[in-house]
Amino acid sequence: MAIKIINSSSNTTSTGDNGNRKLPILLFDIMDTIVRDPFYHDVPVFFRMPMEELLECKHPTAWIEFEKGLINETELARKFFKDGRDFDLEGLKNCMRRGYSYIEGVEGLLRALKQNNYEMHAFTNYPIWYEMIEDKLKLSTFLSWTFCSCTIGKRKPEPDFYLEVLRHLDVEPASCVFIDDRMRNVEAAEDVGIVGLHFKNADSLRQDLSLLGIDI
Repeated sequence: MAIKIINSSSNTTSTGDNGNRKLPILLFDIMDTIVRDPFYHDVPVFFRMPMEELLECKHPTAWIEFEKGLINETELARKFFKDGRDFDLEGLKNCMRRGYSYIEGVEGLLRALKQNNYEMHAFTNYPIWYEMIEDKLKLSTFLSWTFCSCTIGKRKPEPDFYLEVLRHLDVEPASCVFIDDRMRNVEAAEDVGIVGLHFKNADSLRQDLSLLGIDI
């Protein structure tokens, strides 16, 4: 997809009572884009098994159901493992909470974007435990937790999740920039006309945003 260069200093659109709305709107994946994901680093240690064994033992759809808000954490605990074994749910939550941290360089980048008055939203696959991330890292200082799979009931890369975002924001797809560490999700955004950026690290993201004419 050819990326349109945006002159952000003059690229605004009327939004009625809201006056001028600065574009583009920035949509951020959260896990492993803004926040370190403990699942891949810490959870196997918590369960005392290699990641390969954990993936083999866990229920194939329970976490996805939790992310979509179809089950609560009590139901997650009951079906997390295929064999129904018990485990320490609060211990797992504490493990996750300890593991949440900003990816290096991202907090400063978000602060710069916020200071330049960009509208930013989370657009993420995550369960209600996003509240633990907020409690620890205060992401709402920079962005709104607007599009979480657990509250919308959809997950990336489902096309309708992207279309729901556009319906809610009431802007053209090309007026949005979506950043995600998973290329599959970026490509799904591009399929509906959203500008997609593949996150690798904070420095490369800063460069990619600058190439789009976004003030940092």
